[in-house]
Amino acid sequence: IHIGHLVIANFMATHTDLDEVWLVVSPQNPLKKAGDLLPDHHRLQMTRLAIKDNDKLKVSDIEFGLPLPSYTYLTLRQLKLDYPDTEFQLIMGEDNLRILDQWRNYEEILANYAIKVYPRISEKEESGEEPLGKFKGDIELCQAPMMKISSTFIRLSIRNHKDVRYLMPDAVINYISNNYLYEEKLD
Repeated sequence: IHIGHLVIANFMATHTDLDEVWLVVSPQNPLKKAGDLLPDHHRLQMTRLAIKDNDKLKVSDIEFGLPLPSYTYLTLRQLKLDYPDTEFQLIMGEDNLRILDQWRNYEEILANYAIKVYPRISEKEESGEEPLGKFKGDIELCQAPMMKISSTFIRLSIRNHKDVRYLMPDAVINYISNNYLYEEKLD
């Protein structure tokens, strides 16, 4: 978790109609290889450390009890079962909205949940297609601050012993250091 995640989460919690934002730590995103992720407990703890002082942000491990890989529509179903009096919305980057039709049961998400979308800085020119017009549903483009920071860049920087100060909360940097995370594996 890095400041880009935190800035967007805090923006959504304080500049939109949302009461709070839940950060769902996923054991396995279907679009990523399982081996690319740290163990669940490390990612969960880093997320808790990152938001510990913000009452508007919550951490959820709900996907830890769901079948793998984690599919958003199943997570949303489980959240509704566990918290029937809470109205959930989905936050996603514009890049994910562009490929939403590749998500499993995306029609169920569009039919039952509002989606808040934050802009992404594109590496290349897109096709010119307006992502908000591609889907029917309650979709709102939010003018959240944009930062081009990637978790991959941070992991590589740590492996190469570069300073990652200001890219993550100090508590997360200390956790990574104390647990020797993202260091090169020695044979």
